[in-house]
Amino acid sequence: QVHLVESGGGLVQPGGSLRLSCVASGATLDEKTIGWFRQAPGKERERISCLNLGVGGITNYATSVKGRFTISTDSAKNTVYLQMNSLQPEDTAVYYCAMKLAGFCTSRMTWWGQGTQVTVSS
Repeated sequence: QVHLVESGGGLVQPGGSLRLSCVASGATLDEKTIGWFRQAPGKERERISCLNLGVGGITNYATSVKGRFTISTDSAKNTVYLQMNSLQPEDTAVYYCAMKLAGFCTSRMTWWGQGTQVTVSS
């Protein structure tokens, strides 16, 4: 059984940084498609970053985070990271990692983590 567990969320001031981690168990990250999503109160879940390890590690980012957020992996630790810089109050949300066997990141990812809260406030 595959499990994804996120960590690293918290309270940060505007302009600050956080690094989220997502540890996978029950399956390796090899060749998988991995994404980070977020959901703010009263809003729909938003895909913010996707990494396709089955297609040479292609990444893409939502316009709202491009240039500020970076997705990466550590295969030895079976972990996916989301480095978030220059955080703003509008980045406040619950952040989720998700994974599927192949293809593009969509709302229909196969496995989801439980989420970690990120709050950006002074």
